[in-house]
Amino acid sequence: MTTIARTKQYLDLPKPTKRPFRIGIGGPVGSGKTALVAGLCKLLSDELSIIVVTNDIFTMEDAEFLRKSGVLSTDRIEAVQTGCCPHTAIRDDIAANLDALELLEGRFPQADLALIESGGDNLTAIFSTALVDAQIFVVDVSGGDKVPRKGGPGVSRSDLLVINKTDLAPLVGADLEVMARDAAAKRGDRPVLFSHLQEPGGASEVAGWVRSAVAQGSGSATGEDGLAQ
Repeated sequence: MTTIARTKQYLDLPKPTKRPFRIGIGGPVGSGKTALVAGLCKLLSDELSIIVVTNDIFTMEDAEFLRKSGVLSTDRIEAVQTGCCPHTAIRDDIAANLDALELLEGRFPQADLALIESGGDNLTAIFSTALVDAQIFVVDVSGGDKVPRKGGPGVSRSDLLVINKTDLAPLVGADLEVMARDAAAKRGDRPVLFSHLQEPGGASEVAGWVRSAVAQGSGSATGEDGLAQ
């Protein structure tokens, strides 16, 4: 679809009077962000109307994966090609992500939940609060049990930390108890969940957290400016 056609499509869409609760999903390359988005869509799409924005630097690979997997209808998924470091498009200049969200929110004005997946980045990546209402940060066990204690905004400040690929712990010599201890030291009372997203239902605990976040936050996600009031 050409830029002109996409612009006309957006202008012709009704503007929603409310917007969905927006959750950003960030983390390093290969940590399991796309697998988490897919798992959440599978588990929650029967009860929530979901839209998804993916971010990649030069490709649309994550969006194409989600479309081919059939977790949502293809028109519920939009891709952003950042052309730069992923954190720029989710924190510093969020215009492209806002444009994609507005297109989807106009297409699905009754959407309950928007998932915005960042491109893979380092432990400093975090979403602008002007873009999302809550943030999930995904790391994985294959990097060793030192990852949580290295800290960074994603580990320490995200609303939920997910430590994925627990099945790999014995293969890389990672101690999950050490990871839990170090994550708690960096995060205080903020929640941490361990997961193996490749197994059936591997995203169930995260889905429970998302349900609660949407229920608590959906009343505030309104306003013409597209920001939480």
